[in-house]
Amino acid sequence: MKYEEITYKIIACAMEVHKKLGPGYPEYIYHRALIIEFKLQCVVFEDEFEIKIYYKGEQVGIRRVDFLVEKIVPVEIKAASELSDINIAQAKNYVEASGIEIGLLINFGAASLQFKRMINNRSMYP
Repeated sequence: MKYEEITYKIIACAMEVHKKLGPGYPEYIYHRALIIEFKLQCVVFEDEFEIKIYYKGEQVGIRRVDFLVEKIVPVEIKAASELSDINIAQAKNYVEASGIEIGLLINFGAASLQFKRMINNRSMYP
């Protein structure tokens, strides 16, 4: 699997945060805790990375993904009791809009940490 080592490291950091805090906090608490864990584990990241959204070659907006790790893996976090189809679609859109191959969606709100790898199918087809 492409970027397996990086994605496992990100997931391990998220598991540590979830283990220490558990579910029930607002998303910004997990966001701040994950920043601390990334720094402790020497994970290189950009916080609140901007992704430009284009339609037929023209920029129509900007969205921010929670983290861009190692300049190659966007990470979107949630704090919901369950991931919804909307959460999954949003994370997939971030990966496709950025042109990046692999992304992660991580949910701290459930009893067990939830994560999904997002694959950019558009990058495979011109």
